[in-house]
Amino acid sequence: MVNPPRGFLFNALSAGIKKKEDLDLGLIYTDQLATCAGVFTTNLVKAAPVILGSKRIKTGRARGVLVNSGCANACTGEEGLKDAEILLQTLAQELNCSADDILPASTGVIGERLPLEKILKNIPKLVQGLSQAKVDLVAQSMMTTDTFPKVVSRTVSFKGGEIRITGLAKGAGMIAPNMATMLAFILTDASLEAQYLQGLLAKVVSKTFNRITVDGDTSTNDTVYALASNKVALDQKVWELFETKFLEVCQELAYLIVKDGEGATKVVRIIVQGTHTEEKALVLARTVANSLLVKTAFFGEDPNWGRILAAMGRSGVDFDPNQVDLWFNQVQIVKNGLSLGKESEKKAHQVMKNKEFTLTIALKEGKAKATILTNDLSYDYVKINAEYRT
Repeated sequence: MVNPPRGFLFNALSAGIKKKEDLDLGLIYTDQLATCAGVFTTNLVKAAPVILGSKRIKTGRARGVLVNSGCANACTGEEGLKDAEILLQTLAQELNCSADDILPASTGVIGERLPLEKILKNIPKLVQGLSQAKVDLVAQSMMTTDTFPKVVSRTVSFKGGEIRITGLAKGAGMIAPNMATMLAFILTDASLEAQYLQGLLAKVVSKTFNRITVDGDTSTNDTVYALASNKVALDQKVWELFETKFLEVCQELAYLIVKDGEGATKVVRIIVQGTHTEEKALVLARTVANSLLVKTAFFGEDPNWGRILAAMGRSGVDFDPNQVDLWFNQVQIVKNGLSLGKESEKKAHQVMKNKEFTLTIALKEGKAKATILTNDLSYDYVKINAEYRT
């Protein structure tokens, strides 16, 4: 059982947003103003909760997060914004706080308005049932095509006390850098300034949630919020440890999103090393990770290295194909751009039978490197997305 940070309460219920009676409405609430930060989608098409959340986050203070699944409230125009505002105002009245202090988040079908009446009549029940023990229920209420809830916790211990960090996330499809079809809420009871928390969150997101891809699509609703309830003073001696644990929470959540990728059977860590700059390595790694031909080869457990080099060749960055080495785990199959033979490919094929493996691509230019987490592309991915609305 998760032992969440002090000062946070949780609840979730079925408000009838989804067709099935699954949990689809969740609330995270603090008993006093928390420090907050946020990072949002880079997609030009932004959902109503992203528009409202990006404005609210500027104050650096919040009382909670209202999240729903089943409806993205995206591409719904001014009416969608009004729906979200009405919802937040009603919730704020029930909580006896300002509507500006509630951060919104939605995920689900694009182009449909929230079933406002269904949700509004459930607000009192949502508030009345708040409890420290229901963090797992909120994680469930965020799920769309996810197959399991994603909750991760870490503790920072120091002389005289401890600080807790808990992260919740959802995501399985439409996952690509920069930000994905994902929601993530990182909570801590540490006492933090808003400017510091925003800087930390942005830095960590760039290393975690922006280093994953399932299918190369970036959504309209991507949101990561961080809230600090300011219950525990952060001992300066463990400041660095706190940042490490904060990073670990986001790293594990990002990994779980890739693991739960729609129809995925493999988790693949793609490392590009030996470049002049990290940016160049990142571009190459992302291009390979998003290649449909490469991803289907992962599914088929086929070490088809020609597809990997071909993807690199269209990445838009310059490199020498005659200086490329490739490994699957510890099995090298390409040296200086040429095959090492069928025997090495047979060994690589055995590596690819694992549920997780690493593809390492080495150039011989410099010392920079970058890593992207991805997965394979299976028959089930097509089935899930072909029938998503119907």
